[in-house]
Amino acid sequence: MQELISNPMALLVMVGIVSIACQYLAFMLKLPAILPLLLAGIVLGPMTGVLDPDALFGDLLFPLVSLAVAIILFEGALTLKFSDIAGHGTMVRNLCTLGALVTWVIATPAAHYVLGMPLHLAALFGAIVTVTGPTVIVPMLRSVRPNTRISNILRWEGIVIDPIGALLAVLVYEYIVASQNAVEHTLVILLKVVAIGFGLGSLMGYFLGTLLRNNWVPHYLRNTAVLTLMLGAYAASDLMAHESGLLTVTVMGIWMANMKNLDVDDILEFKETLSVLLISALFILLAARVEFFTLAQLGWGALLVLAAIMFVARPLSVFLSSPGSGLNWRELAMLSWIAPRGIVAAAVSALFALKLEPFGLPKSELLVPMVFLVIIATVVLQSLTSKPIAKLLGVRAPYPNGFLVFGGSKFARMLAKDLMEKDIPVRIADTNWDAIREARMENIPTYYGNPISEHASLTMDLSTIGKVLVLSPYKQLNPLVTYHFEHVLGEGAVLGLSHGGQEGRASHRVSDDYAKKLALFSENATYSRIASLVARGATIRTTRITEAFTFDDYKETYGNRATKLYALDPQGRVHIYTVLHDIALKEDWQIVSLIAPEKVVEQATDSAPLAIS
Repeated sequence: MQELISNPMALLVMVGIVSIACQYLAFMLKLPAILPLLLAGIVLGPMTGVLDPDALFGDLLFPLVSLAVAIILFEGALTLKFSDIAGHGTMVRNLCTLGALVTWVIATPAAHYVLGMPLHLAALFGAIVTVTGPTVIVPMLRSVRPNTRISNILRWEGIVIDPIGALLAVLVYEYIVASQNAVEHTLVILLKVVAIGFGLGSLMGYFLGTLLRNNWVPHYLRNTAVLTLMLGAYAASDLMAHESGLLTVTVMGIWMANMKNLDVDDILEFKETLSVLLISALFILLAARVEFFTLAQLGWGALLVLAAIMFVARPLSVFLSSPGSGLNWRELAMLSWIAPRGIVAAAVSALFALKLEPFGLPKSELLVPMVFLVIIATVVLQSLTSKPIAKLLGVRAPYPNGFLVFGGSKFARMLAKDLMEKDIPVRIADTNWDAIREARMENIPTYYGNPISEHASLTMDLSTIGKVLVLSPYKQLNPLVTYHFEHVLGEGAVLGLSHGGQEGRASHRVSDDYAKKLALFSENATYSRIASLVARGATIRTTRITEAFTFDDYKETYGNRATKLYALDPQGRVHIYTVLHDIALKEDWQIVSLIAPEKVVEQATDSAPLAIS
């Protein structure tokens, strides 16, 4: 053990391995990753003494944390599109402005009078705990399944409030730093920081956006260029005005997110790697710096502050933000309960604690443990209780009967429109922009990008989705999508089109386990065959089974022209046809089929059989 503690390389590798293990554990247990990361840091740091970040990194610890926080805030700001805020109603806007102000105003005096923090330090704590964050809310929403209105409000509040809350914390910190000088310089310093932050952030955002929009950067360098130029802007801003860099990168991200004709979705890709390698390790390091004696210093007063934040500040902010929202009291009560704190709160608190150390402010050592206590308490308590509370209030969404269709082919769009006509929720996801554009022109809800990306997990609403239909030609991506959504939605929730026979080279074969999931519609329902039928004029038709028109009549009418897709029972439930599931139709059921034109059947008579079902 002593050799491990004294070996920096072994410690760095250990942090990396533990961070990956924590991420995997969170994925398997469907928990916010921040919980196992923080708990692992506490075990490695104050509990066992294996990890001492200050001894491991020395003077590099502060720059590393600063750069990591800059990346987090920039990524959060890149998701802050003004159109998204407007699209989710007045409630999101109010919660992220008036609601954040209410939380700040209540948390600040609570920390000041109960914990004895100096007023400006308490104001910094209050600013930090205004943020929630999608990384902790999204896993909770999957489990709780509140109705669509609540789910959308909470998801977008978490995305929007991250940079806003962090910006508030930056400005409060700048006031603290400025107040150490003569009073007459305070306003000048604050104005300088704000001017450089907004000025340089806007300038760099426009410059980098122009580079990307005009394709002046090779595609393979886009992510790297964005990362390095953003960090360069952060460092340059700090050189011009001490600690203005966080404001600069936040404004820079907001500017780029709202530039016309600039798609920032692909820019967000590098976050997925950094969040595992850099940010995950960061929280282990931050938690490892927490001292047990500072936790003991919090005392019972910490519980009073926590109660003020959870039971006073949040309900009051929701109530004051609600006029004009159209929400009933049950929905407002659910919104009042779910407000877990996440990654930005932990990172910003640790960064400012490091920055405040040279000033020797009394009680400054309480900032990080108090924020961590708020994070752990809100995530654990609300995760355990939100589902029964949602049931009690009657605000859980009905059983998810919707479909996520991966692949935007013409057949996928035809199927999606048919389901929508029967009031079945549908969303098409594809990495092909042309397919997404066609779907949007037909008013089909879409997600452009990889549906298993972190960006998709944070922004794509799955509260109404019960099954995933894999209808894409991407043989490399289809298995990843299948296994990902089987984990999220449960075994048997994902169905894909058959690959046809397993003949051919071994490298082209799929595993037996995966082959069992390729059972959609029928054995011969391959992507190429269905695409060929649609190209030759096949259409989707709905047939009602009645006493006068039985299933035998259906078979006699359509014969081998029909590919059975799904059946709809009188209660409106969808039953998908698969290789292993033949549906026993009854009166008043509807059967939906892909019907090939008669001429296509005639042309295929002398070749391979056309019948798919």
